[in-house]
Amino acid sequence: MSSYLVTGGAGFIGSHLVDRLLRDGHRVDAVDNFDDFYAESIKRANLADASRHPRFTLFEVDVRNRVAMERLVADRRPQAVVHLAARVGVRASIERPDLYSDVNVGGTVSVLEAAVRGGADRFLLASSSSVYGDNPKVPFSEDDPVDHPISPYAATKRACELTAHVYWALHGLPVTCLRFFTAYGPRCRPDLAVAKFTRLIEAGELVPMFGDGTMKRDFTYVDDIIDGVVRAAEHCEGYHIYNLGNARPIALREMIETIAAALGRRASIDQLDMQPGDVGLTYADVSRARADLGYNPRTPFAEGVARYVAWIHRSAR
Repeated sequence: MSSYLVTGGAGFIGSHLVDRLLRDGHRVDAVDNFDDFYAESIKRANLADASRHPRFTLFEVDVRNRVAMERLVADRRPQAVVHLAARVGVRASIERPDLYSDVNVGGTVSVLEAAVRGGADRFLLASSSSVYGDNPKVPFSEDDPVDHPISPYAATKRACELTAHVYWALHGLPVTCLRFFTAYGPRCRPDLAVAKFTRLIEAGELVPMFGDGTMKRDFTYVDDIIDGVVRAAEHCEGYHIYNLGNARPIALREMIETIAAALGRRASIDQLDMQPGDVGLTYADVSRARADLGYNPRTPFAEGVARYVAWIHRSAR
């Protein structure tokens, strides 16, 4: 049994990771400040099962509170810290770049400091495919240049990767950065496209489609993401960066049609201009994660959407 600290543990990916680690027999502490990006009730529900588990403890702390984080890590002595807490969303970051810098970069420094001072032996950082910007080379490889982000959110994620490298270089803290590619599935954040479009199509409302529908995203089912995180935690040494994607980009129009088919409905589309900060394509090269971690995404998009829709309908009962 290992001990884990998961920041952002009440969120979409965080709560799935908490549940997986508990099933695997570990002790898990979660940190979340239940910020107002979306409803607190959703995040509380995400941890409904974990909250009844004897090896789970929830701490309501803002990761920017360095004193509280250092005290927490010193007291709980986790072996591995998985830092998922962040202010998310490309478009929202354009409106509040100051907040995104404060939470994402400042919060990461706070958690890294706590991990070093508290003697953690592994640190995993949630990064993002957005760091690749409008990369013309596909699929995106971890060796590609990432010096030209096109949103404040992307810039903060790259800054976090670089900051984590400093802590490995200065303190010898093993760090693995994981670049997530468009996660979706049960507990999906309400602002994410799969969740939003599912609600709109089910209600018979117009679905906003930005651009001509050919924009593609490498949608990755949450169970595959979590498997990658767990494998990375088990192999964390030195400093490494891995893509965690599905390696099968799906066009926006196909995504809408797949959701409509899973719901047994027709989608009414409202075609709009592309949004600032959006990129035309994300496409993960996962060969490094396959070779080093044994990562193997298994969930086709249509199957993942069907599982998500089934979960939505179960939750509504």
